[in-house]
Amino acid sequence: MARFYDLDEANAAIPEVRTILESLRDQRAELIRLRDAVLAHATEDESRGEGRGDATTEAKTDADVRVLRLRMQGVIDRMQAGVVRIDEMGITLREIETGLIDFPALASGRQICLCWRLGEDDVAWWHELNDGFDGRRALADLT
Repeated sequence: MARFYDLDEANAAIPEVRTILESLRDQRAELIRLRDAVLAHATEDESRGEGRGDATTEAKTDADVRVLRLRMQGVIDRMQAGVVRIDEMGITLREIETGLIDFPALASGRQICLCWRLGEDDVAWWHELNDGFDGRRALADLT
């Protein structure tokens, strides 16, 4: 059975969710940095011409790439744990970069989403299920 949040419950969840989302945002940035480092190694290999460098340099590059990929997997594992925690709370993660989430809620017997993202103090927005962020409206407009 789906969980529905009222405004007080959603706001009470914000401190934990904020911590998770800030970690996810930072981990996403780290993953991109690591990916770029792996791609830089591939570009270096291409510019050197594979198989034409000395064996020691190639072995070091291969080892560096393996370490980077292991670190990437560690970041991915931590990110998955954060996403699972948000899912366990019954919250929908919309976007990691901005920390956009939706709390399922009921208003006048219909399902809506209470909308929040990193940088906002409290939940102050809502939208219909199919509207998404662009359809956000102030809670004061909720009828």
